Amino acid sequence: MGEFEDTRRHAIVEDPPSVEAFASAVSWGAILAGGVAAAAFSLILLMLGSGLGLAAISPWAPAGESAARFGVAAIVWICVTQIFASGLGGYLAGRLRKRWVAVHGDETYFRDTAHGFLSWASATLVTAIFVTSAASGLFHVTAQVASVSATGGAMGTLKDRGNASAALDAWPMGYLVDGLFRQSDSAAANSNATPDVTAADKKEVVRIFLNSLASGAPLSSSDARYAARLVSQRTGSSLDAAQTRVIATYSQLQQRFADLKAAAKDAADKARKAGIHVSLWLFVSLLMGAFAASLTATIGGRQRDF
Repeated sequence: MGEFEDTRRHAIVEDPPSVEAFASAVSWGAILAGGVAAAAFSLILLMLGSGLGLAAISPWAPAGESAARFGVAAIVWICVTQIFASGLGGYLAGRLRKRWVAVHGDETYFRDTAHGFLSWASATLVTAIFVTSAASGLFHVTAQVASVSATGGAMGTLKDRGNASAALDAWPMGYLVDGLFRQSDSAAANSNATPDVTAADKKEVVRIFLNSLASGAPLSSSDARYAARLVSQRTGSSLDAAQTRVIATYSQLQQRFADLKAAAKDAADKARKAGIHVSLWLFVSLLMGAFAASLTATIGGRQRDF
């Protein structure tokens, strides 16, 4: 009888550590299950948030007010999405993991926390892969459209600055050159006195303007006189009046390009600040998600054991 008690005591004391030594401390099945559930639930919440956000935006509200309200609501919803989705994934990872035998309470708490964190990490990586691949093309196209719009379409690129046809069809060059060759009322009444304006005449003046705009220098006197002769021949105005019109038109063009450049810089600065705010709040939301997943995993693990 005494020999049996010794054997039983030996089994109680020695067997659990030997079993624990061969058992894995990580339940990857539970971790992946929690990660998949968190990724799917976050997708559901993001779709719901998108619908609610579009429903809350009014096209009649001021643009600045609507954008600010939408930005605050988006930040709050992203944080809420991270907390709920990561919390669900962490809880499932803790509740579905294997039962650990003869493990100290502190070790169990650490393992459950680690399972929750790993489920959050797996869901975050999967979501990041899909979101990055889908958003990279959208960001590229958006950046191109914003750049072209802010700098005046075809006039905004160096390639098109040497193309008179493209520049003539772009704003503000086309409008200002058309106004440069606009005839006075007296000349228009006597249309036989002046030859018609041709596209070649306009393109020649455009090339003169583009050559000076490329260097940012004022219009040279020789270019101004030559362009004035073309304008005088086609509009019937005096040479001095035509030269004054040419110089005034070029000054307006310089001012328009300066305004477009300032607007492009302002848009780039606003985009930079928006990117900073988005990155910081995404960082905060991810920390919230990691904490929620780790906390709920300990709750799920405790319910699993008891």
